[in-house]
Amino acid sequence: MNELSWRYAGWRVVIACFFAAVCAWGFGFYGHGVFLAELHKRHGWSSGLISSATTVYYLVGAVLLAFVNDAVNRLGPKRFMLLGMLALGLSAAVIPFITAPWQLYAAYVLMAFGWAATSLAAIVTILGLWFQAKRGMAISLALNGASSGSIIVTPAMVALTGWLGFSWAVPLTVLGMAVILTPMVLAWVDWPPPANSPAASTAASASPAPSAPAVAWTKARALRSLGFWSITVPFGLGISAQVGFLVHQIAILEPAIGAVQAGIAVALTGAFAIGARLTMSFFIDRLHQRLATAILLVNQAIALLALTWSSEPLALYVACSAFGLSVGNLITLPSLIVQREFPPAAFALVTNLSAAVNGITYAFAPGILGILRDATGSYTAPLHVCIAAELLAAMVVLLKPRQV
Repeated sequence: MNELSWRYAGWRVVIACFFAAVCAWGFGFYGHGVFLAELHKRHGWSSGLISSATTVYYLVGAVLLAFVNDAVNRLGPKRFMLLGMLALGLSAAVIPFITAPWQLYAAYVLMAFGWAATSLAAIVTILGLWFQAKRGMAISLALNGASSGSIIVTPAMVALTGWLGFSWAVPLTVLGMAVILTPMVLAWVDWPPPANSPAASTAASASPAPSAPAVAWTKARALRSLGFWSITVPFGLGISAQVGFLVHQIAILEPAIGAVQAGIAVALTGAFAIGARLTMSFFIDRLHQRLATAILLVNQAIALLALTWSSEPLALYVACSAFGLSVGNLITLPSLIVQREFPPAAFALVTNLSAAVNGITYAFAPGILGILRDATGSYTAPLHVCIAAELLAAMVVLLKPRQV
């Protein structure tokens, strides 16, 4: 069956990838804000210490992202994602029980393996096996799970923490997501149909043929390409600012509006990210994608500036909602720009490598913001750094080279 039909089996893979993204971003991205706030209250550890563990997490994850395509080919999509789910779930579940900083680092290193196997690079690689004509839509729909993680997982952990305590909240949330996601992965995530089927032909067309010129694309060639860096640098800056803010979002908001209201603000950020990505998915292919990226980056800079001007709950909710308008699409747009500007055979390689380099870049963002906060006594200076990074990224992304 052709991928243009909604009955095509690949769309069920999209659903599974959507829920994988809910788990990946819920625990491995937005969840860090909850972990930071709770560990700080429970142990008195500084924001810089906890954030530095997050930095190690992102660094290890970034290195692993470059090898996701190889791991999927070796283990198969199903086994690869199941192992990632196991690593992600176990590492999150033990965080409430750690008593020393080294244990936090160990848990985060394990979580990095789970993040690599369930987040952007894994989803793009697996869906790339199934889709070509509808690849952009499939990726966009699946990655709505990333923003949904802030609506489902983060508020659940915050609410359960207030009700049952942190030690129960995280394991119960992990268990709930495992019950939902595991049957989907077992039933739907796998290789495309046999080689003689139309679906397999579609998937195969997205992969390099042995005699195709695109087979010359390697990691080394990509790293020498101006086209690669014209995508990677601005998204590295922009997503670093985004990651830094989102990891510290609850800590930034909680002193002004309380933990429950901060959780609501996180949920609003995710809700607006979903709405904006869904809306944009209908016409993103007709847009100037680099210009759209620049506009989204400037929007985030304005939203962060608003957070430094007011501590009124309504103003903070509006600013977080405005920030959310860009969150989802900034995650989606790099792979769509790669699809437009690079040959099909280079798609998975370039996307994974760009994600890995960006991962190394934004790995330092939570730690830097935490250290700045500790040094200055507030989040004003860290937010100004994020604003500068967003504006610089908006300028750089418009500098498209003539050849990739």
